[in-house]
Amino acid sequence: MAGCRGSLCCCCRWCCCCGERETRTPEELTILGETQEEEDEILPRKDYESLDYDRCINDPYLEVLETMDNKKGRRYEAVKWMMVFAIGVCTGLVGLFVDFFVRLFTQLKFGVVQASVEECSQKGCLALSLLELLGFNLTFVFFASLLVLIEPVAAGSGIPEIKCYLNGVKVPGIVRLRTLLCKVFGVLFSVAGGLFVGKEGPMIHSGAVVGAGLPQFQSLSLRKIQFNFPYFRSDRDKRDFVSAGAAAGVAAAFGAPIGGTLFSLEEGSSFWNQGLTWKVLFCSMSATFTLNFFRSGIQFGSWGSFQLPGLLNFGEFKCSDSDKKCHLWTAMDLGFFVVMGVVGGLLGATFNCLNKRLAKYRVRNVHPKPKLVRVLESLLVSLVTTVVVFVASMVLGECRQMSSASQVGNDSFALQVTSEEVNSSIKTFFCPNETYNDMATLFFNSQESGILQLFHQDSTFSPITLALFFVLYFVLACWTYGISVPSGLFVPSLLCGAAFGRLVANVLKSYVGLGHIYSGTFALIGAAAFLGGVVRMSISLTVILIESTSEITYGLPIMVTLMVAKWTGDFFNKGIYDIHVGLRGVPLLEWETEVEMDKLRASDIMEPNLTYVYPHTRIQSLVSILRTTVHHAFPVVTENRGNEKEFMKGNQLISNNIKYKKCSILTRAGEQRRRSQSMKSYPSSELRNVCDEHVTSEDPGEKEDLLQQMLERRYTPYPNLYPDQSPSEDWTMEERFRPLTFHGLILRSQLVTLLVRGVCYSESQSSASQPRLSYAEMAEDYPRYPDIHDLDLTLLNPRMIVDVTPYMNPAPFTVSPNTHVSQVFNLFRTMGLRHLPVVNAVGEIVGVITRHNLTREFLQARLRQHYQSL
Repeated sequence: MAGCRGSLCCCCRWCCCCGERETRTPEELTILGETQEEEDEILPRKDYESLDYDRCINDPYLEVLETMDNKKGRRYEAVKWMMVFAIGVCTGLVGLFVDFFVRLFTQLKFGVVQASVEECSQKGCLALSLLELLGFNLTFVFFASLLVLIEPVAAGSGIPEIKCYLNGVKVPGIVRLRTLLCKVFGVLFSVAGGLFVGKEGPMIHSGAVVGAGLPQFQSLSLRKIQFNFPYFRSDRDKRDFVSAGAAAGVAAAFGAPIGGTLFSLEEGSSFWNQGLTWKVLFCSMSATFTLNFFRSGIQFGSWGSFQLPGLLNFGEFKCSDSDKKCHLWTAMDLGFFVVMGVVGGLLGATFNCLNKRLAKYRVRNVHPKPKLVRVLESLLVSLVTTVVVFVASMVLGECRQMSSASQVGNDSFALQVTSEEVNSSIKTFFCPNETYNDMATLFFNSQESGILQLFHQDSTFSPITLALFFVLYFVLACWTYGISVPSGLFVPSLLCGAAFGRLVANVLKSYVGLGHIYSGTFALIGAAAFLGGVVRMSISLTVILIESTSEITYGLPIMVTLMVAKWTGDFFNKGIYDIHVGLRGVPLLEWETEVEMDKLRASDIMEPNLTYVYPHTRIQSLVSILRTTVHHAFPVVTENRGNEKEFMKGNQLISNNIKYKKCSILTRAGEQRRRSQSMKSYPSSELRNVCDEHVTSEDPGEKEDLLQQMLERRYTPYPNLYPDQSPSEDWTMEERFRPLTFHGLILRSQLVTLLVRGVCYSESQSSASQPRLSYAEMAEDYPRYPDIHDLDLTLLNPRMIVDVTPYMNPAPFTVSPNTHVSQVFNLFRTMGLRHLPVVNAVGEIVGVITRHNLTREFLQARLRQHYQSL
């Protein structure tokens, strides 16, 4: 079989052994790391947890509500606003720290190497200059790789992981303090090391970590530091603060607070309201103005002025005063912008396709090997990038005439700052006076300086230089994104796209004769087209670019270009962040389902094989359930006895609806008995035993006698007060699918907390004697509750009983088995649910829907089964 798959699958996909593999459904292949061979796609993994955005309205929470009044509510809201402000300020300070040291290291590196190049260009020792540049870059990249080895989650931009978190998926370690430290210092070294990466993407991740950790006032990395801060001890509050932190990261990176707010909304946050919008916008504004205040004061000495709103500033776009025919853009240019959007979408799709193949290669051939191999790969990329940059700057550049100083307008301070930065970054390697090396000007500077050169340099760049620069940068940026260093993709995409746009402007000016074209506008549109083709964001990216340019007239062309680039790229593949989310197997939920999925109902996609607990359960049963399953929530049920409204009072119950259920119970038990001959007796289910004994009887009189016996029996409300075993995988079909009345949902973390604190009572006592826990005590271990396998429960009597009813959620969201999938999906995603019980018309739970049941791959598999059953 293995030989057939290895040899014949490549040349003949219709062979029998390959056919077996290809006909398996995605849910059969959903094992960690397993893929579909025909598409080579990694399927969503089942081991990712969801966040609990839904409130658990149990007795401890109700006790808190009873003590709440308007004064306490306003104080709680005021604390939340103060936290949001603090998150924005801290995110701005993180951006300031990164920017300061990146500038310091970059200026030190290029200062030393440039002086060496100027000296060695006459002495003929350029190889020594190359070695100096290699020494700087390899050292910085080595440190960045080591930090990723300490915390692997710090690799990459972090945007795919934060997108998953905002979507409701708990990615392990993504918002820890250690991750933040490794991310900040790692991106500092990777950018200073000359890799084609940006610091703007990691800023979004850093802001999200600040948002998650600051309101908690605790960290695993700082266990000895404890603050008694009782607020915000839930996934609901934490996720809101992460949304604010991510938006603040965008605002600090681009000086775009509105764009940051829209990014947080567009890229994943499911539950959203007006109050959250205000808080997120306020947090973004705080981050922007904090960074602007300190950067302006440090760089220009003008404290109190606001001249540098973000880490990346595009400068002011303005035609030179000497060119009277120049316009920023005209209506005729929109046609060119649409074409550039199409080309940008194609280039972005190509970039994503190549990067996806590289990422899969790394997953299979690099990551399984020792961690040192990842460091060596990063050093190899740094070595190749450094050599290419140095050789291209020295050999492939052309000497171009500088623009005269009179061409630079001085109408505003911002324009003067932009022109000074552009002129100061011009490189004249091997060129005579009044000329500059165009390739060295793009390559031998920071990436932000290269973007400003393409946006605002009035002098022309050679078309050959721009084409070579684009190709080299495209290939190296594609290779770099995904190695084990913190790395962003926004700035490399903008620089690559700006070269493409400037190339189009040069062609239209020189060969078509369109003299009115402003090259900076086409560079901006090219940057938007390529970036939109890679990341596929539309609304937020439009606003981010408009805010970065401070030119509202660019709104229409940027929006049109981004929309066209997105539509073109979506025809071929997904955006780069969605691709990397899929490669990690994260069960991400889209905004809505496909139209044909409405042919399915909740009963078609739910998980019917339930593991549940009873309202009163022995400790030995709870421990067995928790140690033998990986579920994070359990339905609280009683066997269907009728009159369940009294189940909390401990009265004796008599079945009132047994006549209605008699035939279905007996028929169902008989069918299950025929399917499974080896029936295992469940000690607490007298109803099942009675049905099991009499199911073969066909005499109606005997059935009536059976009914009378069942009606005459008296049952305690909780049938498993005296269990000898706990639910297990050895249950028979009949035991798994017995009628169960649904009373609520209790989380694994809640059960573990009850066991750790010894909340139980003995058989000789009433459940009222059980100790009661407050809301603060239940949430004390948040967000990392103890693992059941690490607990020493030897001091607990396994025969003691736990009453879980005060701590369960008695009224979670539920759906009917006949609910259409689109309604189930909208409820689950919009309300940020983790578990959705499926309850029939008589209150019996028949299944549970989780995030995995709503993924695109799972729904498509169920739809195929639906078509096959027709």
